[in-house]
Amino acid sequence: MDPMTFSIIRHRLFRIVDEAVITLKHVSGSAITNEGHDLMVSLYRADGSLLMGGVGFLHHLTSAAEACKAIIRRFDGDIGEGDVFLLNDPYTAALHTSDIYLVSPIHVEGRLVAWSACFVHVTDIGAVNPGGFAPQAPDIFSEGFSSPGLRLVRGGEICRDVLDTILNMVRSPEMVSLDLRSMIACNNVARDRMQALFRKYGAQTVDAACATLIEQSEQLFRARLRELPDGSWQSRQYLDVNGTTARVVLTMTKTDDRLVFDFTGSDPQSAFSINCTKWASLGGLFAPLFPLLCYDITWNEGVIRPVTMIAPEGSIVNCTRPAPVSVATVGAIQSVNNAACTTIGKMLAASDRYRDEATAVWHANHFAIFKFGRNQRGGYSIGILTETFAGAGGARSFADGVEIGGEIPNPISRMANVETVEASFPVRYLFRRRAIDSGGPGQYRGGTGGEMALVPHKAPDGGIDYVISGKGTRHPMSEGLAGGWPGAPNAYVWVHAPEGGDGAPVVASDGLAALEGDHQRVSWGVYPLRGRDALYVRWNGGGGWGDPVTRDPQAVADDVAAGLVSPGAALAIYGVALDGAGGPDAPGTERRRAAIRAERLEQEAAQ
Repeated sequence: MDPMTFSIIRHRLFRIVDEAVITLKHVSGSAITNEGHDLMVSLYRADGSLLMGGVGFLHHLTSAAEACKAIIRRFDGDIGEGDVFLLNDPYTAALHTSDIYLVSPIHVEGRLVAWSACFVHVTDIGAVNPGGFAPQAPDIFSEGFSSPGLRLVRGGEICRDVLDTILNMVRSPEMVSLDLRSMIACNNVARDRMQALFRKYGAQTVDAACATLIEQSEQLFRARLRELPDGSWQSRQYLDVNGTTARVVLTMTKTDDRLVFDFTGSDPQSAFSINCTKWASLGGLFAPLFPLLCYDITWNEGVIRPVTMIAPEGSIVNCTRPAPVSVATVGAIQSVNNAACTTIGKMLAASDRYRDEATAVWHANHFAIFKFGRNQRGGYSIGILTETFAGAGGARSFADGVEIGGEIPNPISRMANVETVEASFPVRYLFRRRAIDSGGPGQYRGGTGGEMALVPHKAPDGGIDYVISGKGTRHPMSEGLAGGWPGAPNAYVWVHAPEGGDGAPVVASDGLAALEGDHQRVSWGVYPLRGRDALYVRWNGGGGWGDPVTRDPQAVADDVAAGLVSPGAALAIYGVALDGAGGPDAPGTERRRAAIRAERLEQEAAQ
C-alpha cells in the first residue's frame, strides 16, 4: 500500500494506545495504577491476534490476546456494539485473579473489525488475603472471584447485576468499582478513536495496513534473529517459600530465524501460590523479549510467530487447576522473566554486532507487600507498597546499571510518592533511599536497589496489617553476565520496639542498624505493624557485568564516596584498597587483587 498512508495509520495506532493509557490513569484512583503503572492497554485484530502492544507490564500483551480469543469462542454470535467483557481466570488467559482484563469489541458499520483490551491490578478480589496476593491460599478457589468470561457492559450500558455481584465479593467495593470504570473509560476511548480511523481511511485500507504492520514486524524480527548466532543458552532461577526451594530452568535455543524457550527440568507445581499457568509463562518470556530484541519493531503477532515455548504440564511454569497462582506475577512469572532476560543477554553478548544490547538481569524479585486496615480517617484501605516498581537496572557490557532504574518487563514502571502512601494509610516513612552494596559487583556494577522503613502513625487501631509474598530472601536472583555477580537479595525485617518506651515515635536516618529493638526476619505470610514497631524492606539490585576485580579502582572509590558500595565490599569483592583521602591506593589494590586471583586458583585446584 501507499507508504505514506501506512505510516500515518501506524502512528495513529500508537497514539490511540497512548491516549487510552492516559485515560486509564486519569480515571483511576489507585496508586498502583496511576503512579506505579501496573497496567496495560493494547489493540487486537478482529480474530484476537495482537495488533499493537502498548506500554505497561508486557506480560499481558499475549495473555490479553488469548483473553480476546476466549471471549470470541464463548460469546460467538452474541458480541454486540458497545459491549465490554470481563475475564480474570488464570486457567483461561489471565496471569492471576487480581489482574482483571476488560476487552471491548470495535465495530464499524455493524462489522467487528478489532478489539481493545486493558488490565489493572484491582484493589481487592475477595481472596483469603486482602489485596489479591494470597500466600495463605491452598488452591485457586481461595484466591477470590474468578471468571472465564462474562459481559460487564451491553450496548454501552453497565450490567448492574453483574457489577453489583462482583462488588459484593470484595473488601473495597468503591475502589474496585473505580478500577473497573477506569478500564471501561479506557476501552471507550480506544473504540472511539479506532472507529474514527476506520471512517477516515476506510475499512479495507486500515485492514490492509494492520496486516502489513504484522507482516513487517515478523520480517524484521526474523531478519534480526538471522543476524544473531545460533546456539543454546541456559539459566536457572530459585524461589524460596517457607524454607522450601523451587527451580525454574530454561534452555533457550536459537536456530536461523526461530527461538525456542524450553522449561523442561523446572520443578513440579508448588503447594504455594507462586505457580503460573502456560499463558502466564508465555507472557513472561515475551516481557523481556519485546524490549530487548524488538525495541525498534512494533510489538504484535508478527513478533510472536517465530517463538515456540515448551513448558511441561504440571510444572511450576505450567500448573494444572486447581493449583494456587495468586502470587504468580511476583513468583514463577518473574522467574521466567529473569531466565529469559539472562538467556537473551547471553545470546546478544555472543554477537559482535549486538553485544552492546546485552544486559544483566534487572529488578529480579518484586516484593509484594499489601497493607490493609483502618486508615487515619476511619475508613478501610488496601494498597501495595509501590516501591517494588522502582526496580534496579542491570549492568551492560559498557556501563553500570541505573540506580533504582525500573525493570525490563515494564518500561514505564515507577514508585509512588511518599506523600501518596502516607495520605492513604496511617503510616510514616522513616527513610527511603538507595541501598548500599545492593548492586551486583562487576567490571560494570549493577544498579542499586533501595531500602525503606515504615512505622504506624495516627492509626485508629494502633496500626495496620500487611501481607508479604514473593520469591523469598535466601537466593540472589538478579543474575550477572560475563562473570558479573548477582545483585543482593530482598530483605524484610519486623523490628519489635523495646518495651517500656515513652511512646515517642521512632526516628531513624542510618538504616536498619539504627532501629532499636528485636529484629525478626520475615518473608511470607500476614503480619501486624502496630505500636512503635517498624517494618524494614530492602529490595534487590541489578546484576553486574564482568569480573569485579577488573573494575576501574577510581570507579569503586567513587561508589564508596557516593554511599553505593561499602569500604569493606570495595576491598573484599573489588580488591580496591582506599587511602586516607578516600581515593584508590594503587599498591594496596594491586596486592589485594593478586591475592583474590590466587585464592580463586586454589579453590579451582581443590575442586
